[in-house]
Amino acid sequence: MAWNDDFDADERDERRAAREPGGWRRALVRVAVYAGATVGVVALVAGVIVAVNLIGTARNPGGFAAPAAYGSYVEPPPLTTATDSGTELDPGSTADGGEPSDEAPVDVSGSISDEVPVPAVDEDWLAEVAESTGIPARALSAYGLAHGTLAEEEPSCGVDWATIAAIGSIESDHGRHGDAELGEDGLVEPAIIGRALDGNGVAKIVDTDGGLLDGDPKWDRAVGPMQFIPSTWERWASDANGDDVADPHQIDDAALTTARYLCASGAMTSAEGWRAAIYSYNHDNDYVDKVARVAQEYADAIG
Repeated sequence: MAWNDDFDADERDERRAAREPGGWRRALVRVAVYAGATVGVVALVAGVIVAVNLIGTARNPGGFAAPAAYGSYVEPPPLTTATDSGTELDPGSTADGGEPSDEAPVDVSGSISDEVPVPAVDEDWLAEVAESTGIPARALSAYGLAHGTLAEEEPSCGVDWATIAAIGSIESDHGRHGDAELGEDGLVEPAIIGRALDGNGVAKIVDTDGGLLDGDPKWDRAVGPMQFIPSTWERWASDANGDDVADPHQIDDAALTTARYLCASGAMTSAEGWRAAIYSYNHDNDYVDKVARVAQEYADAIG
């Protein structure tokens, strides 16, 4: 018998609940049970909705429906051309500072300086942006040079100095993690070496470089201001300062390698593309969100 049969009229237009002893009590109990079940289901559904929205808010600070955080895009810094001794060369000038001549060139083999022009970030830009962002000028120079280089090498990528700087900030405080100091030559002393990647709460990566970069012949460790593992560095290593050595402990080299590594994931000019590139650097969405926040703070600081 269905529970609502007690409320159906019979052929004499009388209700069974009125004729059967205790019938009305049983009916009330049934109503209460079903009402309680209904309330429970509604509460469960409401709880799920609240939980999903809370998770969405945590993932997306703007709310569940808000897009995931992604980083900035700022213009590349102005670059100058300088020799490796720091002497700027104006377009059209000669290495010794003289004016170019219309006369036929004279063979002076062996008398020209071996200094090779290398790009450098404009000093006025460095001073202004370093003050606005709080990024050390020497580190900012490396990030800006990497941005300018990729703007020429791969203009469709869209990687910018603010994003590279955000990674540098998170990974090593711009080469100042612990007792480390960033020298004017771009080298970090003492070297920043991460924990052994032995599978104990971290990835498990058996040594790939014989301890050459990280000093550990058993396990790999992330190294340098941008924290590259040796196997990744071996593939992507770049020489940014023109000394013919790609050194993960030298911030110019490390920053340029970071930029090229990010661009290998594809264009960073959309939210999805930007997040995919940062995720390739560290497979952690919380890390991606943190880089996004720091990069945007740097971009906002310069207006």
